[in-house]
Amino acid sequence: MRQRVVRVALTAALVAVVLLAVPLAIAIRSSLYAGQHDALERAALAAAVRVSPDYTVGDPVELPQPPAGGHIGLYDPQQRLRTGTGPGNGDTPVHRALSGQVVQGRSGGDLVTAVPVSHAERVIGVVRASSPADAVRHQVLAAWAALLGVTVVAVTVAVLVARRQARVLAAPLEDLSRHCRAVTDGDLKARAAPSSIAEIDQVARTHNAMLRSLSELLRHERDFATNASHQLRTPLTGLRLALEAGLEQDDPARLRAVVAEALTSTERLHRTVEEVLRLSRAQDSPRLAIGQVPVTRLLRETEERWHGLFAAEGRRLEYGTREVPPDVRVPGGPVSEILGVLLDNARTHGRGTTRVVVRDLDDALAFDVHDEGAVEDEPPRIFDRGRSGAGHGTGIGLALARDLAVSIGGRLSLTNRAPATFTLLLPVSRDGHGATGPTEE
Repeated sequence: MRQRVVRVALTAALVAVVLLAVPLAIAIRSSLYAGQHDALERAALAAAVRVSPDYTVGDPVELPQPPAGGHIGLYDPQQRLRTGTGPGNGDTPVHRALSGQVVQGRSGGDLVTAVPVSHAERVIGVVRASSPADAVRHQVLAAWAALLGVTVVAVTVAVLVARRQARVLAAPLEDLSRHCRAVTDGDLKARAAPSSIAEIDQVARTHNAMLRSLSELLRHERDFATNASHQLRTPLTGLRLALEAGLEQDDPARLRAVVAEALTSTERLHRTVEEVLRLSRAQDSPRLAIGQVPVTRLLRETEERWHGLFAAEGRRLEYGTREVPPDVRVPGGPVSEILGVLLDNARTHGRGTTRVVVRDLDDALAFDVHDEGAVEDEPPRIFDRGRSGAGHGTGIGLALARDLAVSIGGRLSLTNRAPATFTLLLPVSRDGHGATGPTEE
């Protein structure tokens, strides 16, 4: 690109030089020749006023000094040289001047100006002034040499300026090219820096916006895969155990119950996948309608799902509500997944009895999940995705639960470190006892 900018600037400079220098050179030549003719005419006029009508009878005439290297002479009507210097017989300019007009021309390599001398409305002679044409030609060549020097300087300056401007124009594009190569190599954090050129800045902003969108898309895909693998682990384990138990059954009635339980687990898997997929699309599209279920039904289904898992480890799982109207409805899928994450977190990292308590806060519901364990990590860091450490929280499930809470307008936080207590605050609208946000039965 730099060479192209220099070539364009050089072409423009040469075109400008041709359009300006050539007419200027012609004007200089014409001006120098015209100036010399004017000087000769002034000398001839100065001599003509000194000519007396009696010069033909011997009255002497004093002519001024001729131009340097030139001649000045007086010719009678018979074109004979009477005084001064010049050719013995008048030439063409002298002959033409006898008609009463000032004549400028060339003769024998000289510039010639002939001025008629008049008396009583009659031409009585001609003053001829001349100078070598070579002297003017040398002046023209010197002026053209100076003009050529100025032209060379102008073209040189134009090339230097063009090279500098080429660097200014090419540097942001080269930087953008480097960032594109970095992105091609897998560095999605590369960003093009702003420059002083608005058009290139627009390209850089578009490039950076594309990278942000691409990074966000990849992050959503990565989060979806991580969230899905985390959330499907427990349901798949339950489904596998149910199917293994079914293989050991010979009683058709008990086998039917096992198959029904497996179907329930499959439906739960389907809901989990749908909810994780909804979350991954939540930031790219308007909120989808979320089915509302009564709080009591939600707690009952959650207890049925998790009671056996806690009982298998010899731990108790308790539920309770504090003056919550039974017809208050909440987003079933997201809240169920959030409670599932918190209960799995309590089962894996907590100890003792785990309690789920729902409190009515007039304009919101508070879901408290606490056990008899303790959280060792700092509260702000416990929700970091991918964090792993002692105590509650592997970083994936809690981060997913937090994102789910935000997606339905709620907030999930650690309200107590010992005993470990997590609280989900969910705004509700008292008009129809429904939760805020878009709803669908």
